[in-house]
Amino acid sequence: MSMPFLIFLAAWIIGLIGTFVPVLPSTLVIFAGAAVAALLDGFQAGRDLPFLLVFLIIAVAAMLVDNLASAWGARRYGGSRQAAWGALIGGIAGIFLGPLGLIVGPLLGALLAELLVARRPMPEAVRSTWGTMVGLLTGLGAKFALHLLLGAYGLWHLWRYTGA
Repeated sequence: MSMPFLIFLAAWIIGLIGTFVPVLPSTLVIFAGAAVAALLDGFQAGRDLPFLLVFLIIAVAAMLVDNLASAWGARRYGGSRQAAWGALIGGIAGIFLGPLGLIVGPLLGALLAELLVARRPMPEAVRSTWGTMVGLLTGLGAKFALHLLLGAYGLWHLWRYTGA
């Protein structure tokens, strides 16, 4: 196996594990592994640029899916638009509060938006917050699936061109 292949494989495995460790920027680790592997393999624009552009599009989708899924879950379980926005804003704010913030942020954002902005009673606000949790878990599953896709795509590309 070639060095670029092994470097990408290591970054991908770290990224897969990082999918479940909120403090690790798993998608960025996988993307960085692909970019480093392409550079180490003697970057050729004709073959590597389209690969990295498609890779970037899938990576951006993987990064967005967490926050969007939280907002979707809040709406799916009867949450108001304010709850969806609260979950989205809470998820973004949670990024800066560490690992626990990534989980608590969307939940707290949805709950506070329902209680303070939409002025819903506690049972409805809690139901909306439950939807946010369902959305978080759905987003985690989707992100993991996209990370698997990124890995398969990256390994295929590197195997194809380096004969790993």
